[in-house]
Amino acid sequence: MNYVTLDQVISNFKLSQDSDDYAANASDVALRNLALRGIREFGFDVSARIKSLKLTIDKTNNTVALPDDYVDMRKIGVVDTDGIVRTFVQNKNINYSRALDGTATDDSAEGPVPNELNLIKDRTDSKTSTTSSLSSDDDYDFFIFQNYLYQGGLGRLYGVGGGRASGEYRLNLDQNRIELDTNSDYTEVIIEYVADEARSTNPVIHVYAEEALQSYIYYRICERKASVPMGEKQRARTEYYNERRKANARLKNFNAEDALRTIRKNFKLAPKY
Repeated sequence: MNYVTLDQVISNFKLSQDSDDYAANASDVALRNLALRGIREFGFDVSARIKSLKLTIDKTNNTVALPDDYVDMRKIGVVDTDGIVRTFVQNKNINYSRALDGTATDDSAEGPVPNELNLIKDRTDSKTSTTSSLSSDDDYDFFIFQNYLYQGGLGRLYGVGGGRASGEYRLNLDQNRIELDTNSDYTEVIIEYVADEARSTNPVIHVYAEEALQSYIYYRICERKASVPMGEKQRARTEYYNERRKANARLKNFNAEDALRTIRKNFKLAPKY
């Protein structure tokens, strides 16, 4: 398999340590904690675990709840009959405001400082318009060409430009959900996102990054020990970053075929007159 489990990485690390090594006396709990932190760090920068999930749209407020292991968005959209994901575009102007309902929740017992200042007023969804004189259709009058033929209705959308998609979305991290704005009656969406592998039941890491993870564990153990000489700490740090660069180069290979495909995307045919 191209993935190695967390338990196997810890076992291999313990087998590679001699009795006189600086990390020989590390507990299993410390090794597992450092290994999980290393898997999480590699998942952000080196070996991102991309998951694809089909989610149901909440039609009451046109939102989708984010997965429990969500870290970052890669794409969101719908799947057509050909099996192709028709992606949505991000619109940071989608409103997801909330309103105060007048009551307060007593969080003084759970807050870091137990006092009356921790009383926070409850909030409810309030995404309605703040004015009745502005419409979204009025925005098109600023740049759409008004044709004189057929009472201006023929070709009036010509030249609007590209960037059109099947829908729009905006991340709402405050309420841990995705706000959607679509013109179709979609009931489900597909989301591809970077997952937090450290929260998995059985965390795994790619075999290319196994050596880098073991170097990370050894470096973090030596970093906080006062008995470890400074030269050994610097050597462990250098070895970790070298192994990390090697893993990153192996996982993110970019060959000549990919370069040619990227260059050829810029060549497009134009209408001939």
